[in-house]
Amino acid sequence: MTVNTSHTAPEHVAVVGAGMAGLSAAWFLQERGVRVTVLDREGVAAGSSWGNAGMLNPAFTVPLPEPSVLRYGIASLFDRDSPVSVPPAVDRHLWAFLLSFARNCTARRWRRTMTVFNELNRGCLAAYEQLIEGGVHAPVKDADPLVIACRNQQDRAHVLEEFAHMSATGGDEARFEAVSGAELRALEPALSDEVRLGLKVHGQRFINPPAFLRTLAEDVRRRGGDIVEGCSVARIRDRGRAGVELVPSPASAVAEPVRADAVVLACGAWLDPLARPFGVRMRVQAGRGYSFTVRPRAMPTHPIYLSGQRIACNPLGDRFRVTGTMEFRAPDAPLDPRRVRTIVESARPMFRDVDWDDRREEWVGSRPCTADGLPLVGPSRSPRVQVCGGHGMWGMVLGPLTGRLLADAMTGGEAPALLRRLDPLR
Repeated sequence: MTVNTSHTAPEHVAVVGAGMAGLSAAWFLQERGVRVTVLDREGVAAGSSWGNAGMLNPAFTVPLPEPSVLRYGIASLFDRDSPVSVPPAVDRHLWAFLLSFARNCTARRWRRTMTVFNELNRGCLAAYEQLIEGGVHAPVKDADPLVIACRNQQDRAHVLEEFAHMSATGGDEARFEAVSGAELRALEPALSDEVRLGLKVHGQRFINPPAFLRTLAEDVRRRGGDIVEGCSVARIRDRGRAGVELVPSPASAVAEPVRADAVVLACGAWLDPLARPFGVRMRVQAGRGYSFTVRPRAMPTHPIYLSGQRIACNPLGDRFRVTGTMEFRAPDAPLDPRRVRTIVESARPMFRDVDWDDRREEWVGSRPCTADGLPLVGPSRSPRVQVCGGHGMWGMVLGPLTGRLLADAMTGGEAPALLRRLDPLR
């Protein structure tokens, strides 16, 4: 079933945010003949896109609010060594988000939300293929396989249970092999003897996020788009038939307002102040992830996921990126070294011959999370103010697809009915 969104297409669209969602929306708008101007408060891939693990893994792309959060207890969120944590001091906005998040951590709501993810997952890799075929010449590598490394049966059982739940909600069957730790070490010698069993999952891919985003930005520019870095948008004025006016912050690289026929808000964890005046009440909370790179003696050639530790690792050139945690804090809060140490101590036993003190590119980025786990894609109360955000951990996987869906809807194409579930006004 599709929704006919036929209307006059805008000639010029401003996009706020130069991460994967924003640049993808800009690229697909260009495909449909629309001129674009992309504005970012810092620069291309400066937000949560930069330090992402880079895994394109539809087999693992699931709603963040899940029953296990309630099973293990909200109290675990306040444990600094927990993979998911919140700061000791919680303001009323964060409390409201956490309570709404908890209400969505039921099996019934997870299954309902998973049906939407199933549809998104089926199209996410095809959207990448469209980018590549259209001229974005950055490698998208086959994982073949993605390695799931486990210490015990319980860690593997959790992954298998998730696969089963996805299948039960109509998702595609994951293709995997259950293997021993010895088989995984033969594939990836960097794994230690603590890896006693695991899975080899097929059909997944991975990218180098900063390199891919730079190439995507270059292609947007090559096709006539403008990308303005160092421009923070303070507010948006809806001028009716005259379009929109984006008012920059005083310290921005741009002094004068930017005018366009419409705007796409793809500014990640900074979406709320711009979207709320246009009726978007679903709060976007920063779920901060941490990463760093190391250099194992035997450099892995496949993405590796440590299921018990919830740590994703990816070979990026001559460095190995290690990514983990979900920290609910303000998006501009400084990096907390304790969170980096937590990742190191969790990952250390699972690998051999890694100098964990030789860390580089320590990073924290704010993933834009919604309480129900679904992205916000579509028009606000004003048809001239569109939203493409709230992807949580999955902006790298789903950003090209949601950018394409939004571009289709904005230019009079037929958008799938699932966009109703992603309605920013829900």
